Amino acid sequence: MNPPESPVLKVELHPVDEEQDLGFIACMIIDRPNKMNALNAEVMDGIKAVCAWVEATENVRCMVVTGASPNEPPEGKRAKPHAFVAGADITEFAGAKSDDIRIKFHDNAVEALWNLSKPTIAMVDGFALGGGCEVACSCDIRIASDRSKFGTPEINLGLIPGYGATQRLARLVGYGKTHEMTMTGEMVGAEEAQRIGLVNHVVTAEELHDTVFTMARIIGSKSSHALKVGKEVIRSSLDQGMTQGVATEAEAFAGLFDSQDKEIGVQAFINRETPVWKHK
Repeated sequence: MNPPESPVLKVELHPVDEEQDLGFIACMIIDRPNKMNALNAEVMDGIKAVCAWVEATENVRCMVVTGASPNEPPEGKRAKPHAFVAGADITEFAGAKSDDIRIKFHDNAVEALWNLSKPTIAMVDGFALGGGCEVACSCDIRIASDRSKFGTPEINLGLIPGYGATQRLARLVGYGKTHEMTMTGEMVGAEEAQRIGLVNHVVTAEELHDTVFTMARIIGSKSSHALKVGKEVIRSSLDQGMTQGVATEAEAFAGLFDSQDKEIGVQAFINRETPVWKHK
């Protein structure tokens, strides 16, 4: 039951419902506040381990991904800004060659997060830049505080995004806006991110935790089997045309009629009861 331990990553478990045994929401916290939660090799290994644990742990129903809040600064020093993930740890880029980098993309952490069969929510408070924007884009839903900023500034290093932003960002915000963000390296604020479809909701920093966990608990209370099938079908739309996609959806919909959860849900609706899902 215990999640993997890491000095740069924490996992908190929150019950879906305090009164009913519906399982847990796993909150994965990237915990390098002195480095604005930048992604280094240790963080990436930790993300992969947590994703494998979440996938294998039946009573984890949903995962929230976030970054640690800044530490209290020493007296007389200014506090670091809030960050979801401020990007990759650039010190690991110095002197690296293509062969050093290619190996990082085999079984990489962002793909591990993207490939989870369970629902994921990015809880973004502060900077989500470079790899941080890509981690957010690899989640199913993004909810941000109004002080958050998103960007793909790799062009300022003579690079382009490497963990999927040119693909996932383009599908979220469109072809032209993705070009603008990757070619200029400029950040977009939270309200603009919501306007262009990069985030689902923007709330105040004080409201962020409750907003995210309210949604996570709603999602976590649903049939895990139906959630998994729905996520698979929605993801398939990225690789299929409309005609094939509609056919895929219809087949998945029909297939759910053979599941125990369908009959549980239908009978609960008819009897005005709360469904108790078989697939927890």
